[in-house]
Amino acid sequence: MDLLVIGDANPDVLVFGAPGVPPYGQAETLVDSGVLALGGSAAIVAHGAARLGLEVGFAAMVGRDAAGDFVLDALKSAGVDISACVRHESLPTALTVCLNQAGGDRAILTAPGCLAAFGPEHVPRIAARHVHAASYFLQPRLAAGLSGVFRTARGGGATTSLDTNDDPSGEWKLPADLVELCTVLLPNQAEAAALTGAGDPLPVLAASGAIPVVKMGGDGCVALSGGDRITARPPVVEPVDTVGAGDSFDAGFLAGWLRDGDLRAALALGAAAGALSTRGAGGVATQPDWAEATAWARNVEITSTRDA
Repeated sequence: MDLLVIGDANPDVLVFGAPGVPPYGQAETLVDSGVLALGGSAAIVAHGAARLGLEVGFAAMVGRDAAGDFVLDALKSAGVDISACVRHESLPTALTVCLNQAGGDRAILTAPGCLAAFGPEHVPRIAARHVHAASYFLQPRLAAGLSGVFRTARGGGATTSLDTNDDPSGEWKLPADLVELCTVLLPNQAEAAALTGAGDPLPVLAASGAIPVVKMGGDGCVALSGGDRITARPPVVEPVDTVGAGDSFDAGFLAGWLRDGDLRAALALGAAAGALSTRGAGGVATQPDWAEATAWARNVEITSTRDA
């Protein structure tokens, strides 16, 4: 297997044109549109990587409910191997509601459901070239044992990556041994700043030995490796919805990385995949296939400077 993705999966209910503060008092407010889509950072990564032609396995927990059926059906339809997914007997599948405003800002409301019950014992020892984990702070039992999962993967010759995503508690604490076991770290700008407390988080993250790849929205990404600061800027795309764009970036980056290990090519493919995913509502509707992503990646601007 090329890639094993570990983490969260849930339906996303995307509401567009939501007011800043919805009126209560049982008032019914009409909005522009609503979409039901596959959500969860890990699920979007797995879906995007399968679209790009990787052989992908997915380990996660959902409930025995209609929401769980929806998630697993969407992943299976994309070609993701869901045999490592488990279903909780009583707790529901997680659910996220995104209230999107004009201009791109949004409020994200998540009911965690069975996410907190998912642990390292639910992750099978599947032979994979790379193991990726996401939404670290939403899954405390998995987080407590993720170092062991990554240690086993690295011992078997796999590379590893982590996208922490947001920390609702605001604590932003990662164990040092976990960071050292990551081949690649994939935060966005705000997450990288919160994790390090530094104005320039790249050197702090790179000190662990991992390659930090920091996502910068429409401006692409920047990575630090071997003293080289490499920036990848994609062509301009007028976004319809940016939900899941960072996760689609992760999928593109990993597909490029696993192809030949060339960091610059992986950054370009990640930037292209992330940009292309914003053309439609939800995280997976417009994820590219390999041909489209590689064609776009040729137009990604790559620059490199030597870090002081």
